[in-house]
Amino acid sequence: MRQIAFYGKGGIGKSTTSQNTLAGMAQSGNRIMIVGCDPKADSTRLILNCKAQVTVLHLAAEQGSVEDLELEDVLLQGFEDIKCVESGGPEPGVGCAGRGIITSINFLEEEGAYEDLDFVSYDVLGDVVCGGFAMPIREGKAQEIYIVTSGEMMAMYAANNIARGILKYAHTGGVRLGGLICNSRNVNKEIELIEELAERLNTQMIHFVPRSKMVQEAELRRQTVIQFAPDHPQAQEYRDLGDKIVNNDKLTIPTPINNDELEELLINYGLLGSEEEYKKVMEADRAAQELTKSAK
Repeated sequence: MRQIAFYGKGGIGKSTTSQNTLAGMAQSGNRIMIVGCDPKADSTRLILNCKAQVTVLHLAAEQGSVEDLELEDVLLQGFEDIKCVESGGPEPGVGCAGRGIITSINFLEEEGAYEDLDFVSYDVLGDVVCGGFAMPIREGKAQEIYIVTSGEMMAMYAANNIARGILKYAHTGGVRLGGLICNSRNVNKEIELIEELAERLNTQMIHFVPRSKMVQEAELRRQTVIQFAPDHPQAQEYRDLGDKIVNNDKLTIPTPINNDELEELLINYGLLGSEEEYKKVMEADRAAQELTKSAK
């Protein structure tokens, strides 16, 4: 069994990309479980064709504690028999959002949910890799990480920051970076830009996912493109990405770059953006450093 994780900046299309890719992998005969680690609980809705799956933390609160739950209470099966679990999180501004991840994974392991699987996939919010959100990496649960990014400045910043988190635990937990997935935003020279970023991070751009309206058409129906329009070229893109992940043998320890190098890269491609946008990056970096310090 391989344990993989999809990380990426909020709004980059991480959950959509992961669900479509996993749907393609399941169609090829792989037995898959998705563990949603994003408080939005949107990591499984396209697989289950529903608004949102009830989360482990929500059910535990209703029952009294997680010990009062049964596996069938939190684990549902969706498209191509993919098993689905959503960790959930606390009310906004209250408590640690990572608590649901830790609680859910421990519960699933104790209840034998990891048996008879080829892949377990964690869908993780990745703007800041700290505290509970780093749990799949820190505890060695996720063995290979795939970062969903684009040629946009903040998406690239987040990808580099996630690479820093992987590096931190690479030698103790054995986690490795499997590659960058470019979820296209039609940025100028986007393929070349992400390929160069991947090279600097000591990894690969494992696949370029072109932008397509069919993704939104399928999402409106709460389905993956694989299910809604299986013969569409976009469905094949996700199948190709899934095949690349299945056959991926380039798992590396990343070499994240500093902010000056990232700025230089963006300048070289004419994509630095406004001074205000760059200030946002620097502010996010300072916030990430403070959160990391406080988590220690």
